[in-house]
Amino acid sequence: MPTTRAILFVSISITACVLLGCRPAVDRTVEEMIDHVYPVEPTATLSVSNRDGSIRVYAAGSETRSVRVEAVKKAYSPERLKAISVQVSAQPSSISIETIYPPNSDAGFSDRSGTVDYVIVVPHTIRISKLELTNGEMQLDGIRSDEARAQLGNGRLFAHNCFGNLNLSLKTGNLAIVYEWWEEREFSIHATIQDGNAFAYIPTEAAFHLIAHTATGKIANDFAEKEQRRTEPINKIDMLVGGGGKTTFQFETQDGNVKIAEHNP
Repeated sequence: MPTTRAILFVSISITACVLLGCRPAVDRTVEEMIDHVYPVEPTATLSVSNRDGSIRVYAAGSETRSVRVEAVKKAYSPERLKAISVQVSAQPSSISIETIYPPNSDAGFSDRSGTVDYVIVVPHTIRISKLELTNGEMQLDGIRSDEARAQLGNGRLFAHNCFGNLNLSLKTGNLAIVYEWWEEREFSIHATIQDGNAFAYIPTEAAFHLIAHTATGKIANDFAEKEQRRTEPINKIDMLVGGGGKTTFQFETQDGNVKIAEHNP
Protein backbone atom coordinates (compact mmCIF):
# COMPACT_ATOMS: atom_id res chain seq x y z
CA MET A 1 0.00 0.00 0.00
CA PRO A 2 2.73 2.58 0.84
CA THR A 3 4.45 1.76 -2.47
CA THR A 4 1.23 2.35 -4.40
CA ARG A 5 0.73 5.72 -2.67
CA ALA A 6 4.32 6.75 -3.44
CA ILE A 7 3.92 5.90 -7.12
CA LEU A 8 0.61 7.78 -7.21
CA PHE A 9 2.22 10.84 -5.54
CA VAL A 10 5.09 10.88 -8.05
CA SER A 11 2.65 10.54 -10.95
CA ILE A 12 0.53 13.42 -9.67
CA SER A 13 3.63 15.57 -9.10
CA ILE A 14 4.93 14.95 -12.60
CA THR A 15 1.51 15.67 -14.11
CA ALA A 16 1.17 18.92 -12.11
CA CYS A 17 4.66 19.97 -13.11
CA VAL A 18 3.84 19.44 -16.78
CA LEU A 19 0.53 21.30 -16.51
CA LEU A 20 1.94 24.21 -14.51
CA GLY A 21 5.15 24.49 -16.48
CA CYS A 22 7.51 23.85 -13.57
CA ARG A 23 11.03 25.17 -14.08
CA PRO A 24 14.10 24.77 -11.92
CA ALA A 25 14.80 27.86 -9.80
CA VAL A 26 18.36 28.32 -10.94
CA ASP A 27 20.23 31.38 -12.09
CA ARG A 28 21.18 30.68 -15.67
CA THR A 29 23.52 33.64 -16.00
CA VAL A 30 27.23 33.12 -16.46
CA GLU A 31 29.78 35.66 -15.33
CA GLU A 32 33.42 36.61 -15.47
CA MET A 33 35.37 38.93 -13.15
CA ILE A 34 38.23 41.20 -14.18
CA ASP A 35 40.43 42.81 -11.51
CA HIS A 36 43.46 44.98 -12.36
CA VAL A 37 45.42 47.80 -10.73
CA TYR A 38 46.93 50.59 -12.84
CA PRO A 39 49.49 53.12 -11.54
CA VAL A 40 48.40 56.74 -12.13
CA GLU A 41 49.11 60.24 -10.92
CA PRO A 42 46.73 61.62 -8.24
CA THR A 43 45.35 64.16 -10.73
CA ALA A 44 45.09 61.80 -13.70
CA THR A 45 42.03 61.79 -15.97
CA LEU A 46 39.45 58.99 -15.89
CA SER A 47 36.94 58.13 -18.61
CA VAL A 48 34.42 55.25 -18.42
CA SER A 49 31.67 54.23 -20.82
CA ASN A 50 29.19 51.39 -20.42
CA ARG A 51 25.79 50.47 -21.80
CA ASP A 52 24.03 48.22 -19.29
CA GLY A 53 24.95 47.53 -15.67
CA SER A 54 26.55 49.89 -13.18
CA ILE A 55 29.50 52.20 -12.58
CA ARG A 56 30.58 52.85 -9.00
CA VAL A 57 33.57 55.09 -8.34
CA TYR A 58 35.04 55.20 -4.83
CA ALA A 59 37.72 57.64 -3.74
CA ALA A 60 40.62 56.27 -1.69
CA GLY A 61 43.04 58.17 0.56
CA SER A 62 45.20 61.10 -0.46
CA GLU A 63 48.29 58.88 -0.80
CA THR A 64 46.69 56.65 -3.43
CA ARG A 65 48.56 56.60 -6.74
CA SER A 66 46.67 53.89 -8.57
CA VAL A 67 43.29 53.00 -10.04
CA ARG A 68 41.78 49.62 -9.29
CA VAL A 69 39.25 48.37 -11.81
CA GLU A 70 36.91 45.51 -10.92
CA ALA A 71 34.51 44.52 -13.67
CA VAL A 72 31.94 41.73 -13.51
CA LYS A 73 30.55 40.67 -16.87
CA LYS A 74 27.22 38.79 -16.90
CA ALA A 75 25.30 37.16 -19.73
CA TYR A 76 22.95 34.25 -20.44
CA SER A 77 25.44 32.23 -22.47
CA PRO A 78 29.22 31.73 -22.57
CA GLU A 79 29.23 32.90 -26.18
CA ARG A 80 27.51 36.15 -25.32
CA LEU A 81 29.77 36.65 -22.29
CA LYS A 82 32.88 36.22 -24.42
CA ALA A 83 31.55 38.73 -26.96
CA ILE A 84 31.37 41.50 -24.33
CA SER A 85 34.74 43.21 -24.08
CA VAL A 86 36.25 45.51 -21.45
CA GLN A 87 38.99 47.61 -23.01
CA VAL A 88 41.33 49.59 -20.74
CA SER A 89 43.93 52.07 -21.92
CA ALA A 90 46.09 53.26 -19.02
CA GLN A 91 48.91 55.76 -18.71
CA PRO A 92 50.19 57.62 -15.64
CA SER A 93 48.24 60.73 -16.68
CA SER A 94 45.03 59.09 -17.90
CA ILE A 95 42.96 55.93 -17.89
CA SER A 96 40.14 55.11 -20.28
CA ILE A 97 37.69 52.21 -19.84
CA GLU A 98 35.37 51.30 -22.68
CA THR A 99 32.76 48.55 -22.74
CA ILE A 100 32.18 46.91 -26.13
CA TYR A 101 28.97 44.97 -26.72
CA PRO A 102 28.27 42.87 -29.83
CA PRO A 103 25.66 44.24 -32.24
CA ASN A 104 22.06 43.54 -31.29
CA SER A 105 20.22 40.87 -33.23
CA ASP A 106 16.52 40.25 -33.86
CA ALA A 107 16.61 36.73 -32.44
CA GLY A 108 15.19 37.58 -29.02
CA PHE A 109 16.07 39.13 -25.68
CA SER A 110 18.68 36.50 -24.76
CA ASP A 111 20.81 37.48 -27.73
CA ARG A 112 20.77 41.09 -26.54
CA SER A 113 21.52 40.24 -22.94
CA GLY A 114 24.60 41.19 -21.01
CA THR A 115 25.69 43.63 -18.34
CA VAL A 116 28.94 44.87 -16.88
CA ASP A 117 29.19 46.11 -13.29
CA TYR A 118 32.21 48.29 -12.51
CA VAL A 119 33.73 49.08 -9.12
CA ILE A 120 36.57 51.57 -9.59
CA VAL A 121 38.76 52.80 -6.73
CA VAL A 122 40.60 56.04 -7.53
CA PRO A 123 42.64 58.85 -5.95
CA HIS A 124 40.11 61.34 -4.55
CA THR A 125 41.61 64.14 -6.67
CA ILE A 126 41.32 62.28 -9.98
CA ARG A 127 39.69 64.26 -12.79
CA ILE A 128 36.67 62.43 -14.19
CA SER A 129 36.17 63.66 -17.73
CA LYS A 130 33.37 61.19 -18.46
CA LEU A 131 31.25 58.56 -16.74
CA GLU A 132 28.69 57.39 -19.26
CA LEU A 133 26.05 54.71 -18.70
CA THR A 134 22.93 54.03 -20.77
CA ASN A 135 20.93 51.90 -18.34
CA GLY A 136 21.55 51.02 -14.71
CA GLU A 137 23.01 52.57 -11.59
CA MET A 138 25.82 55.05 -11.11
CA GLN A 139 27.55 56.16 -7.90
CA LEU A 140 30.33 58.58 -6.97
CA ASP A 141 31.73 58.41 -3.45
CA GLY A 142 34.19 60.79 -1.79
CA ILE A 143 35.29 62.60 -4.96
CA ARG A 144 37.18 65.87 -4.34
CA SER A 145 38.48 66.73 -7.79
CA ASP A 146 38.13 69.94 -9.77
CA GLU A 147 36.00 68.17 -12.37
CA ALA A 148 33.75 65.12 -12.45
CA ARG A 149 31.17 64.57 -15.19
CA ALA A 150 28.59 61.77 -15.08
CA GLN A 151 25.85 61.04 -17.58
CA LEU A 152 23.16 58.38 -17.07
CA GLY A 153 20.37 57.54 -19.50
CA ASN A 154 17.92 55.54 -17.39
CA GLY A 155 18.29 54.50 -13.76
CA ARG A 156 19.55 55.87 -10.45
CA LEU A 157 22.40 58.28 -9.85
CA PHE A 158 24.03 58.77 -6.42
CA ALA A 159 26.71 61.15 -5.12
CA HIS A 160 27.91 60.48 -1.58
CA ASN A 161 30.19 62.80 0.46
CA CYS A 162 31.60 64.45 -2.66
CA PHE A 163 33.40 67.75 -1.92
CA GLY A 164 34.47 68.43 -5.49
CA ASN A 165 32.93 69.88 -8.63
CA LEU A 166 30.29 67.55 -10.06
CA ASN A 167 28.30 67.90 -13.26
CA LEU A 168 25.54 65.27 -13.23
CA SER A 169 23.07 64.53 -16.01
CA LEU A 170 20.16 62.07 -15.89
CA LYS A 171 17.58 61.43 -18.58
CA THR A 172 15.05 59.24 -16.73
CA GLY A 173 15.18 58.16 -13.09
CA ASN A 174 16.08 59.54 -9.68
CA LEU A 175 19.12 61.37 -8.34
CA ALA A 176 20.33 61.58 -4.74
CA ILE A 177 23.12 63.69 -3.24
CA VAL A 178 23.99 62.78 0.35
CA TYR A 179 26.41 64.26 2.91
CA GLU A 180 26.97 62.57 6.24
CA TRP A 181 29.12 65.49 7.41
CA TRP A 182 30.02 68.95 6.14
CA GLU A 183 33.30 70.61 5.17
CA GLU A 184 33.69 74.29 4.33
CA ARG A 185 35.20 73.96 0.85
CA GLU A 186 34.80 75.69 -2.49
CA PHE A 187 32.96 73.38 -4.88
CA SER A 188 29.78 73.17 -6.92
CA ILE A 189 27.23 70.48 -7.74
CA HIS A 190 25.18 70.91 -10.90
CA ALA A 191 22.49 68.30 -11.55
CA THR A 192 20.15 68.17 -14.54
CA ILE A 193 17.25 65.71 -14.80
CA GLN A 194 14.90 65.39 -17.74
CA ASP A 195 12.29 63.06 -16.25
CA GLY A 196 12.67 62.20 -12.57
CA ASN A 197 13.25 63.50 -9.05
CA ALA A 198 16.22 65.05 -7.26
CA PHE A 199 16.92 64.57 -3.56
CA ALA A 200 19.63 66.23 -1.44
CA TYR A 201 20.46 65.26 2.16
CA ILE A 202 22.59 68.02 3.73
CA PRO A 203 23.77 68.65 7.33
CA THR A 204 22.21 71.49 9.30
CA GLU A 205 25.47 73.42 9.71
CA ALA A 206 26.16 73.55 5.95
CA ALA A 207 26.55 76.92 4.23
CA PHE A 208 25.78 77.05 0.51
CA HIS A 209 24.08 78.80 -2.36
CA LEU A 210 20.97 76.87 -3.42
CA ILE A 211 19.54 77.20 -6.91
CA ALA A 212 16.69 74.91 -7.97
CA HIS A 213 14.10 74.91 -10.73
CA THR A 214 11.51 72.44 -11.98
CA ALA A 215 9.32 73.00 -15.00
CA THR A 216 6.36 70.82 -14.03
CA GLY A 217 7.05 69.61 -10.48
CA LYS A 218 7.48 71.22 -7.08
CA ILE A 219 10.30 72.01 -4.67
CA ALA A 220 10.42 71.20 -0.94
CA ASN A 221 13.19 72.88 1.05
CA ASP A 222 13.90 72.20 4.74
CA PHE A 223 16.36 75.11 4.86
CA ALA A 224 13.72 77.73 4.09
CA GLU A 225 12.89 80.03 7.00
CA LYS A 226 9.42 79.65 8.46
CA GLU A 227 8.28 82.96 7.02
CA GLN A 228 9.51 81.85 3.58
CA ARG A 229 7.57 78.61 3.56
CA ARG A 230 4.37 78.66 1.56
CA THR A 231 1.35 76.43 1.41
CA GLU A 232 1.21 76.64 -2.37
CA PRO A 233 3.78 74.67 -4.41
CA ILE A 234 6.90 76.48 -5.58
CA ASN A 235 9.00 75.57 -8.61
CA LYS A 236 11.96 77.93 -8.29
CA ILE A 237 14.50 78.75 -5.54
CA ASP A 238 17.57 80.97 -5.42
CA MET A 239 18.76 81.52 -1.85
CA LEU A 240 21.77 81.60 0.47
CA VAL A 241 21.85 79.09 3.33
CA GLY A 242 24.04 79.81 6.34
CA GLY A 243 25.42 82.93 4.70
CA GLY A 244 26.14 81.19 1.40
CA GLY A 245 29.57 79.79 2.13
CA LYS A 246 31.74 78.64 -0.77
CA THR A 247 29.50 75.90 -2.13
CA THR A 248 26.79 75.97 -4.80
CA PHE A 249 24.06 73.39 -5.34
CA GLN A 250 22.10 73.73 -8.55
CA PHE A 251 19.22 71.39 -9.49
CA GLU A 252 17.25 71.53 -12.72
CA THR A 253 14.40 69.15 -13.51
CA GLN A 254 12.08 69.18 -16.49
CA ASP A 255 9.44 66.77 -15.22
CA GLY A 256 9.93 65.91 -11.54
CA ASN A 257 10.28 67.18 -7.98
CA VAL A 258 13.21 68.49 -5.93
CA LYS A 259 13.58 67.80 -2.21
CA ILE A 260 16.27 69.48 -0.08
CA ALA A 261 16.38 67.69 3.29
CA GLU A 262 18.17 68.99 6.39
CA HIS A 263 19.67 66.61 8.94
CA ASN A 264 21.82 66.64 12.08
CA PRO A 265 24.83 64.32 11.64
